[in-house]
Amino acid sequence: MPPKKLSPATRAQEDKRKGLSASTQAGEFVRDEIDAIRAGKHGARSARQAIAIGLSRARRAGVKLKAPKKGRTSAATRHKAALDDKAGRHPKRKVSAKRSRATVKALKGEPTSTVSRKALSKQTRSAAQKRTPAERSAAARKAAKTRAKRKR
Repeated sequence: MPPKKLSPATRAQEDKRKGLSASTQAGEFVRDEIDAIRAGKHGARSARQAIAIGLSRARRAGVKLKAPKKGRTSAATRHKAALDDKAGRHPKRKVSAKRSRATVKALKGEPTSTVSRKALSKQTRSAAQKRTPAERSAAARKAAKTRAKRKR
């Protein structure tokens, strides 16, 4: 029998228990969203949108992920992140069925090729180019430390 597929929320909780960062925990939701799009459940306008949907789901699931800094994104995006964070602290509040259907219907019309390996690679490169060499270097050093911890 194949191993039981864990939900992104469960995998994120495991990451939290291991002491991994909030962005790593949120990555479980992003990965799940990409898998859903690749499976044809719905589409996305761009790789960036697919990532944004995953991050939104992570915040709503209770991952303590900070909103983007001022100047990095629009005020509307920061506001949406704050709302998602608030929703994550109050899990009883649900999106109305009408809004949920409208969202899914809109995403169904979008292409699924936006999360191809090539598209995600392009998104990653463009995101990296926006960072300074010092920021990229610091991120690489931090990643190397994390890998060293996991191996032990």
